[in-house]
Amino acid sequence: MPQQRTDWRLQGDWIKNCSCAFGCPCDFNARPTQGWCKGLLGMRIERGHFGPTRLDGLSFFVTVHFPGPLHEGNGTAQPIIDERATPEQRDALFQILSGKHSDEGTLFHIFGLICSQLLDPIFAPIAVGFDLDGRTARVSIPGVLETETRPIRNPVTGAPHRVQLVIPDGFEHIEAEIASSRIESTGGIRFSVPEGHSSLARVVQTPTGLAA
Repeated sequence: MPQQRTDWRLQGDWIKNCSCAFGCPCDFNARPTQGWCKGLLGMRIERGHFGPTRLDGLSFFVTVHFPGPLHEGNGTAQPIIDERATPEQRDALFQILSGKHSDEGTLFHIFGLICSQLLDPIFAPIAVGFDLDGRTARVSIPGVLETETRPIRNPVTGAPHRVQLVIPDGFEHIEAEIASSRIESTGGIRFSVPEGHSSLARVVQTPTGLAA
């Protein structure tokens, strides 16, 4: 008997930082800059729910390592959940991340398919700063993850350089600001990125994909 799907919705600030060069190759169906990818993605939820369980104000992030292009799978992931989440809210977020309540081809469904190893989750305090127009962001999870986003700089003048990415049929976001990231990951997936890619976006994710 097929599993009954629960309705859910997540609206908020989306951050994806990784080890690749500016302009994430995944968004162009290209191979990772170095042949492999280490990074993070997640969001600060402004408003959200999973069935009757409210998720407003919580944050979650996932650190990842893929040995090759993401579509080839074999990824390792570790969820990091806001320690303020109640047991019901934790379960709700895990249910969403599992992809079991999403249509085929949507973000969390795909994520569940390409990550073959899931490390034990971490529950910790998560501080998020986010300025989409300024192309700046910061995620601080003491002892687990520190990452910062700043505008790309013109190599000659040092002036901020603005690039926007639009993917009309995107499953992660429709439009994003592209920027530079620094990452120090010290949880189950350990890595350091002095300068890598960053995508910042405002998104609304649902079981059927991105809401218009």
